[in-house]
Amino acid sequence: MFIVDAHLDLSMNALEWNRDLRDSIQQINAREQHLTDKPDRGLATVSLDELRKGNIGLVVATQIARYVSKGNSLPGWHSPEQAWAQTQGQLAYYKALEKSGDLRPIRNLPELYEHLAIWPTDQQTIGYILSLEGADSIVSLEYLEMAHESGLRALGPAHYGPGRYAQGTNATGGLGPMGRGLLRKMEELNIILDATHLCDDSFEEAMEHFNGHVWASHHNCRALVDHNRQFTDEQFKLLISRGAVIGLPMDAWMMVPNWERGKSTPQSMGVTLNTMIDHLTHICELAGNTDHVGLGTDLDGGFGKEQCPSDIETIADLQKIPDLLLKRGFSSDDIKKICHQNWLNFLEKTWA
Repeated sequence: MFIVDAHLDLSMNALEWNRDLRDSIQQINAREQHLTDKPDRGLATVSLDELRKGNIGLVVATQIARYVSKGNSLPGWHSPEQAWAQTQGQLAYYKALEKSGDLRPIRNLPELYEHLAIWPTDQQTIGYILSLEGADSIVSLEYLEMAHESGLRALGPAHYGPGRYAQGTNATGGLGPMGRGLLRKMEELNIILDATHLCDDSFEEAMEHFNGHVWASHHNCRALVDHNRQFTDEQFKLLISRGAVIGLPMDAWMMVPNWERGKSTPQSMGVTLNTMIDHLTHICELAGNTDHVGLGTDLDGGFGKEQCPSDIETIADLQKIPDLLLKRGFSSDDIKKICHQNWLNFLEKTWA
């Protein structure tokens, strides 16, 4: 089954975890066995070869860099200009992988159709859509224009905590004039709004002021895990009414209630790919169909095998999902929609 993954932090892993994603997953993890600076050292699940093995031929690949104002205890850069420079280093990494033939940029429908035609017989070059997770690095709207010219096609205004343009997970408050100005420019440039990580206040304001195309690249259900990182049923219904597709992530703490960081394990909490399907099924029930769900795994997004479904050894194990969906009563057409077609339909509509 061809799979689209709508959220992978590839460049973050390369530049901040110092992982050469062209290496095998065994080589990546072997290099990290002696490292203790991050809890997921030696537990990576994502490499370019594993994407190929899993027939994951199209991904949404992120840039990410937070700006933190004085008094903000989160890790981040001390100026938007520094954050911008970080994202440009990440862009340079993607461009280098284009040169090596490992990645192919997908920025419009002709490029999408060409990639889909090539992939079944030549699975060396993985297609990627460039996304920005958190807008703090957009120094001014002129920088957004430059980012779009460089290939940016989706943007989430917030990440964790307070941001320059919107408020994110664990924060409160709306967009304000800067955030509304960002949305107007995104709409003008036809940049997809990624609603992921917007706090409730900012989400409400964004939905009111943005008239372009919206998706949620990696989001689970507050009805199943009660945390502000998740969307409520009403928020999902609003996204569905806007034609959004919601990607299901695989960070275990968002998949089951009562996860304790550093203590809980996927095995002890019973977190499997079927847990992801529980969230997916809930959204389908809200929509009354399977037209608004897909995969946005966030694998290796600051966590590894210690905090993802226990039946994931590498990202190639996403190929287990079709059989699991079939056993849960989904039809073959439903499974195709979930694995790739909903994202492709969304892009066709957005880029028409």
